Amino acid sequence: MKVFHLSWQGLLALLLCIAAALLLPLIAPGTSDPIPPAVSALVFFLIVVSSILSQTTLPPAIAASILFIGAHEASWLLLTGITGNEGAAQPSFFLLFAAAWLLAWRCVSLLADLKPSSTFARSLLHLVIPAIFGMWILIIWEAVTRGAGIPFILLPPPSAIGLRIIDSIPILAADVRQTILKAVLVGYVLGCASGFVVAILADRVGFLRRGLMPIGNLVSALPIIGVAPIMVMWFGFDWQSKAAVVVIMTFFPMLVNTVAGLAASGPMERDLMRTYASSYTQTLLKLRLPAAAPFIFNALKINSTLALIGAIVAEFFGTPIVGMGFRIAIEGGRMNVDMVWAEVAVAAVSGSVFYGVISLVERMTTFWHPSIRGE
Repeated sequence: MKVFHLSWQGLLALLLCIAAALLLPLIAPGTSDPIPPAVSALVFFLIVVSSILSQTTLPPAIAASILFIGAHEASWLLLTGITGNEGAAQPSFFLLFAAAWLLAWRCVSLLADLKPSSTFARSLLHLVIPAIFGMWILIIWEAVTRGAGIPFILLPPPSAIGLRIIDSIPILAADVRQTILKAVLVGYVLGCASGFVVAILADRVGFLRRGLMPIGNLVSALPIIGVAPIMVMWFGFDWQSKAAVVVIMTFFPMLVNTVAGLAASGPMERDLMRTYASSYTQTLLKLRLPAAAPFIFNALKINSTLALIGAIVAEFFGTPIVGMGFRIAIEGGRMNVDMVWAEVAVAAVSGSVFYGVISLVERMTTFWHPSIRGE
């Protein structure tokens, strides 16, 4: 009966743990608040036990749970121990952190190999795996900035950014309301809708298609920093000028993708519709638009990020005293880097949620498409 199932992550974590034991202490001698020996011993114990158990033939779900607890508890103890000793971490500290990261890597690998039978379990697994991955990006960021004593002005730790977000919720809410709920959403809807309508017209009228596509490629290459000041002069300093920039940025991706999608239906399907004496509108609604749906949703997803980028950059060139781009520019000039990173974090989360909502609508709408059924 096979008892062990070797994994290179667990073996390398053990080797790093041994190397860390040879290079003790974890914190430079002479610090005011060193890590207690009991805490150091517990970190070693957690990593060693988790590494050994990761080599056994335990059920993947149980092994993943053990690795999750061991890796995260060890990293938490290390981060707690470095508090008050920023910049005093020794090589052994980083070796133990690397070992904990390898155990988390092994945990994610085991979770990715699971094939749950229920739909809820599969959906939960699709959320847990990227959550662990993203959480470890923040954990490593925290450990490196605090352990190596990186100056705050260069790269603040995630904990400081999180505190700034909590302390600045009213300001961040006003900025989100100005930039996302006004400029981004209005410009996104207008740009995508107009691009879709013009694509239908270009598909129907041949000279429009031959004339618009080259112009579309030309306009899509226009730099934001060149367009934004012009839009500010045309539409003023409020959110309307930022929405105009978003319209320009989102119009042509929707136009190009929709035109390509309308041409995706095969000639046999079109011939079949003609044999049924279908009109252009019937063929469009029942064949060509369903075939173009993946292309249209690709444009919507691309535009979801372009719209946010365009609105934030446009706010650098004139805006009322509110907005995400305005806040980044002002606080960056004041060297309040934690506030700048807080705005960046809020923008990243907002963009991810926007993208996720569109992806969810896509899955619900195009469930019949092979790309969705294959998942």
